Amino acid sequence: MAPSAPSSPEAAVGPLAGLRVLDLSRVLAGPWCTQILADLGAEVIKVEHPDRGDETRHWGPPWARGLGGRESAYFLAINRNKRSLAADLDDPADRALVRHLAEEADVLVENFRPGTTARWGLDYASLVTANPGLVYCAITGYGQTGPDAQRPGYDLAVQARAGWMAVTGPPEGPPTKVGFALADVVTGQMAAVGILAALRARDRTGRGQFLEVTLFECALAALVNVAQGALVTGEEPRRWGNAHPTIVPYQPFPTADGWLVVAVGNDAQWRRLCAVLERPAWAEDPRFATNPARVAHRDELVPALEAMFRTRPRTAWQAALDAADVPCAPVQSVLEALRDPVAQARGVLWSMEHPGYGSVPVIASPLRLTATPTALRRPAPRLGEHTAEIRRQGWATGAAPAS
Repeated sequence: MAPSAPSSPEAAVGPLAGLRVLDLSRVLAGPWCTQILADLGAEVIKVEHPDRGDETRHWGPPWARGLGGRESAYFLAINRNKRSLAADLDDPADRALVRHLAEEADVLVENFRPGTTARWGLDYASLVTANPGLVYCAITGYGQTGPDAQRPGYDLAVQARAGWMAVTGPPEGPPTKVGFALADVVTGQMAAVGILAALRARDRTGRGQFLEVTLFECALAALVNVAQGALVTGEEPRRWGNAHPTIVPYQPFPTADGWLVVAVGNDAQWRRLCAVLERPAWAEDPRFATNPARVAHRDELVPALEAMFRTRPRTAWQAALDAADVPCAPVQSVLEALRDPVAQARGVLWSMEHPGYGSVPVIASPLRLTATPTALRRPAPRLGEHTAEIRRQGWATGAAPAS
């Protein structure tokens, strides 16, 4: 494992140091967004219900366990570098405290159904007069307006509705979801981008703004070339399993002892692959010489390649392809990927020292800034861990909360 990242509040100052983010979100998209900001140095206060907390605290197993109890791996993955305030937004006193924090915040992130925060007086319209510089980010499933504005947003439902499951999985198999909540992750990252853009605009104008981000629209945007192809042709994209619709060969192949991805992105790479396979004639064969020809004749080419790759172990093929500069990669398990030599050399793990569960490894931020690096300043908080501190001091600068 790589050395631990700095893990104290006094650790390396990130580029967003001094930025105050009030996080009223739960589950994945919102907390993922605010963790990105927190890793970059923002001060994030996470507001949680005193009894239930964030739903993901209960999404286990797996759990991290220790003398201080247990916490779900899910929660630990997306809530580091934050402080937890236990507050019931249906309680007038707690709501007044949260409103005061919102009036002092730079950014507010929430993912309630439209209209919920207005009932509490915590919507953008209720806060902007007292805090005109506030960047208010509302994350929903399907928008603040429209026929499904009140429909809750769940990653699986969005993957289904946005067309992802229709193009994922074996050609003759059932609709298949991505192996993790990618719609939530994409939405959280887009929310972080939008927040940073709004903050940049505030630098020029002095005013914040309302930012709306939806899971459904982010999922549609993430279809990229698949959606554009459908728009251009008017035809439904089909499922290709692990193959690529417009590049051949670009898929995993079974070797004598494991799977190897071969990603031939141009005809020069194809010719080098033919040399490795000792099939130089394929490089000149009109059926295979160009990528459009290979796409048209994939049903002939792919079985022949599969037969070739089965004849040698994966490491032998990988060494030969690497030497020939043909893109390839072993199909690894998650633990194999985390132990990959590149992961080790690049230090992709941070060691989070948690007061309740000891040392917990976590995936480090992939953002590598040289002058203002990301850092692990706080472990994921226990429910309400910082409530007394926040009630007494407000934000880290010592602003006093309303009584």
